[in-house]
Amino acid sequence: MRVGLKNAVMLLLVVVLVVSPLYLKRGAEFGGADGRAEEAISEVRPGYKPWCAPLWEPPSGEIESLLFAVQAAAGSSFVFYYLGYVKGRQRRE
Repeated sequence: MRVGLKNAVMLLLVVVLVVSPLYLKRGAEFGGADGRAEEAISEVRPGYKPWCAPLWEPPSGEIESLLFAVQAAAGSSFVFYYLGYVKGRQRRE
C-alpha cells in the first residue's frame, strides 16, 4: 500500500472514530472528570467553596471538551515530533 493511500485511510478512520459517537448518541451529555469530582466534593462537604474561579468559562461542555482535545493533540504532536527528531538525528550519526 502506498504511503499516501495509507495516510488517507488512517485519516478517514480517525474521522469516523471522532464523528460516530456524536452521531450515534445525539443529544447525550458528554461530561468529564471535573463534573464528577465537583459532585463528589459536594456530597462529602456541602458548604465547600473553591479557592479560585476560572478566568473564562466556555459557553458549553462540548466547547470545553473540544479545547481539551486540541490541547491534548498539540501536546502529543510536540512529544512525537521530538521523538522523531531524536530518532532521525541518531540515524544521521
